[in-house]
Parts: sequence; structure tokens; C-alpha cells
Amino acid sequence: MGTAFTSRASQNRTSHGSSSTLVAYLSRSGNTRMIAESLARQLNADLCAIRTVEPYPEDYEAHVLRAHQQQETGELPVLAGQLTGFDRYRSVFLAFPVWGQNLPAPVRSFLAQYDMETRILFPCVTHGGYGPGRSLEILAQLAPNAEIRPAFIKQCDSERETLGLLQDWTGLVMKPEGIHSPDL
Repeated sequence: MGTAFTSRASQNRTSHGSSSTLVAYLSRSGNTRMIAESLARQLNADLCAIRTVEPYPEDYEAHVLRAHQQQETGELPVLAGQLTGFDRYRSVFLAFPVWGQNLPAPVRSFLAQYDMETRILFPCVTHGGYGPGRSLEILAQLAPNAEIRPAFIKQCDSERETLGLLQDWTGLVMKPEGIHSPDL
């Protein structure tokens, strides 16, 4: 997780912040960022990353623990920076990963800070294999006056699965009978 909430419209868009469409995204590993950047290019939309003042741990398991603690306590982390001119956006593409079957706390903070009333909301959900969980239900609860369109939902590379497979593999190859390299 990064440490700033910034609009990249003036840096990357020809609209220089004049679009009526916003693509806001939260991305931990880069999968959701790639989707958001592609959407912004396709739609000639403004793009901003949802980031928190207090960065999340880089370590996957520590990150999961922190996200779980926030879910349990209902904590809304403070967002870094301020998106100016939000009122001009009629359409908001909100791209986020599912964390623990739920809407991530930074996205809940974004929805608490920016009113979605009278906007068309397009959810773009990435997940590691368990589907959207309760994230869309929670999104509807937190943006009751938005017109929420059907979600784009995509399974992306699962870090948990990759780490588990890696651990299984190293356990296998590091057994005395599996070690074949003279360097080990």
C-alpha cells in the first residue's frame, strides 16, 4: 500500500482533470491497478489511487492480519491527500480487491469521504479465488443513493495460493533426498 491519495489526471490524462468520469482504485499487488489504468485509458477518465496515510505492511501475511483487524474493529483508515473537484464526476469506476470476503477498509474510507449520491457507480472487483464475497453487498449499503451497475469481477493471481505452493515446493526440494545441488 502506498502513502498518498493522488489524482493522476493532470499527469496522465489529456483531459487535465476535466473528465466527468473518475476511475478510483485500491491495489495491493498491482492487479487492480492494471485494470484501473486500462479503464482510464479506454474511457479517457481521470485516475486516482486510494492510499492511506499509514502504509500497509509489504509482507502479505502481515497485510492480511492488518486488514482483518480493521474489518473486525470497523476501523476506517485515514486517506492520504484530498481529491479536489469530486463534484464534477457523474460516473465513478471503483476498482478494488476483495480483502477477507469484504470491501477493503480504505475503500470504505473513500466512500465515507466522497458522497456517491446521484452518481453512477461501476464496481470492478478483483479476488484471489473466493469471489466477491460480501464486498458488493457492503458497497450497496455504503452508497445507497448511487446507481450501481453490474460489477466486473475477475480472479487474479492469488498470492496466498502462490505462497502455499512455494512453501510446499521448498519443503519438498529441501528434504535431504530432494537436495541435488552441491551448493546446498
